[in-house]
Amino acid sequence: MKFRAVVATAAAVPLALGLAACGGEPKATGYKPTTPATTTTAPKPAATTTTAPAKPATVARLNRVTFVPAMTTAVSKQKAWHTVGTVTANGSPLMTMDGVQTTNPVAMSMEMSGAAFQGKTAKIVVIGKTAYLSIPGLTPAGKYKKVASGLNDQLTELIEGGDPTKIYKSFDKSMVDAKFVRTETIGGEQLDRYAVTVNTAKALALQGKKVPAGLPKTLTYSMWLDKSHLVRRMTFDLSGVSMVMTMSDYNKPVNITAPPASKIVK
Repeated sequence: MKFRAVVATAAAVPLALGLAACGGEPKATGYKPTTPATTTTAPKPAATTTTAPAKPATVARLNRVTFVPAMTTAVSKQKAWHTVGTVTANGSPLMTMDGVQTTNPVAMSMEMSGAAFQGKTAKIVVIGKTAYLSIPGLTPAGKYKKVASGLNDQLTELIEGGDPTKIYKSFDKSMVDAKFVRTETIGGEQLDRYAVTVNTAKALALQGKKVPAGLPKTLTYSMWLDKSHLVRRMTFDLSGVSMVMTMSDYNKPVNITAPPASKIVK
């Protein structure tokens, strides 16, 4: 879950973002009695000054070089966020995720439900490197099992599956291209949509996941960024499995605590 390795890459690549003016500065023309001037109709006609129309500013869109540094720099300034995700397989709902994360201290609290959990709800709390899991069929209802997050590969993958920063981190070495698509209004907010293509094998390997046979060579994420380059929405579709993930409530205060001892089982 740690994001420091990603943040370090941001310092290495200069950003070329924000508004860039088209052309030079507009030149104002003051009143000159020797040349005709634009006038307004009034009881006492008076000459007015005219100003050349300002050329519209253009936004410097992100590309393959600037995308990851801009995105990770924006996220590195956030102390907490809320993540909601939905995963479907061949059009059928498989799992929903709803949780919050903090960076200092590093912590996460998430609920997962759906067919992947026999229609029931799993709860995961992570404090530093310790995880507390309440999973239907594995723990009694309302109880948690305390484990080290790196103790089991499958548990680690489950815990980190709801962490969008793990996906961001994999982009740095696996990205093939990043293209601006268009600006869209989502939830009443204007967001810039990008098509981000990654090398599938590299992306999965960098997320610590095994590469199944038969995967396509590349995978394209649709990602919506706000004006500060925070990711607000992300989707992908891979071999019939699709995901929609939204991020909100950046820097909203969150308090994540471990379950009480009375709810922990061995």
